[in-house]
Amino acid sequence: MSDTARNTLYFAIVAALILGTGFVQSWNSALFILNMGLVSAIMALGVNLQWGFAGLFNVGIMGFVALGGLATVLVATPAVPGAWDAGGMRILAGLVLAIMSILSAVMIYRRMSASRLRGVAIFAVLAVGFFAFRAVFDGGVDAVEAINPATSGNIGGLNLPILLAWPVGGLLAAGAAWIIGKTALGLRSDYLAIATLGIAEIIIAVMKNEDWMARGVKNVIGLPRPVPYEIDLQNSASFIEKAEGFGFDVVTASTLWVKLLYAGLFAVVLIILFLMVQAALKSPWGRMMRAIRDNEVSSEAMGKHVTARHLQVFILGSAICGIAGAMITTLDGQLTPTSYQPLRFTFLVWVMVIVGGSGNNLGAVLGGFVIWFFWVQVEPLGHGLLSVLTSGMAEGSALKEHLMGSVAHMRLLTMGLILLLVLRFSPRGLIPEK
Repeated sequence: MSDTARNTLYFAIVAALILGTGFVQSWNSALFILNMGLVSAIMALGVNLQWGFAGLFNVGIMGFVALGGLATVLVATPAVPGAWDAGGMRILAGLVLAIMSILSAVMIYRRMSASRLRGVAIFAVLAVGFFAFRAVFDGGVDAVEAINPATSGNIGGLNLPILLAWPVGGLLAAGAAWIIGKTALGLRSDYLAIATLGIAEIIIAVMKNEDWMARGVKNVIGLPRPVPYEIDLQNSASFIEKAEGFGFDVVTASTLWVKLLYAGLFAVVLIILFLMVQAALKSPWGRMMRAIRDNEVSSEAMGKHVTARHLQVFILGSAICGIAGAMITTLDGQLTPTSYQPLRFTFLVWVMVIVGGSGNNLGAVLGGFVIWFFWVQVEPLGHGLLSVLTSGMAEGSALKEHLMGSVAHMRLLTMGLILLLVLRFSPRGLIPEK
């Protein structure tokens, strides 16, 4: 079988699984899997850009995804009345002071020769800057968080269309990736993984505790949407007529239509990003990145700036993850910092890339759909399977209760099993790199 035929078969099987979910379970479930599969494929593209192109082991994916989610609040929500007057300018001034202190320390480090005096000067600048920052920043934070803390307590956003938050989420993630890359990309792969994981946890901790920014663990709900609300569709005479014409009740039809619109938006973003990443892969830049991945020493001997190229690809991959994070938050309609768990956004995405085929963009997309489908469906399917297997056991049986109570762990078991099977029979993934 040719590569094209095999790849077409893989995607046809995925499409059949999603359609089967619609016929057997519900079309709402099928469209949920489709939407999150599209977003998962985008995240897998970002990680594949870093690992498949450059061999960078980034396990801080959830930090960049969270920054994308934060962008939706800062861009699309309206400003909280009185927040800027109460303390917004003080917060902004405090942040400027912090940036100036860091830049001053960097300038001293570059301008002065290595000596004890340089160390003392850097420490003095950072110490003074820290206390000045806290003196200005803390008062502004307290003033903002005191404004209607039950419903707001944050500074709000720019009240712009939420679709603008998607590229802004990519920019926020790219900025964080630049800072992380400048400090951590000189490390070996295992130390880079530890550094990125630690910094991602810091980002999540800041989002959870800085209520002035996005309400922290109190969450931001009711985010604006790029698609119509179901209630508006249900009150539209033309939509009711069309829904009845297709044999749907208006409530179900409105829900399905909204999810279809989201799927269309997500598919457009995925196609654009896929074409861009594919063009990068086939360009001289892509060939250079793979040469650096395969042998850094020989690439550096040929005059390639390895660290600078690693920084480029690290920023690009993180930006894609930030865009995906903004899309997830838009789909959810709320920002929930506690939902950014490593299991959801790190382990799963890495499994998607490995199963699909590291270094192959089409494989990353396939892995995103396959793994997300099984992640969603394994638990209900496992419950049905165990119900059949234990149907002959007596009610109250300790073994039956234990087996039925283990259904929640079927997801992890299945992910591990899929990973083992793929690594055993197709070590380079379902669609391997050429």
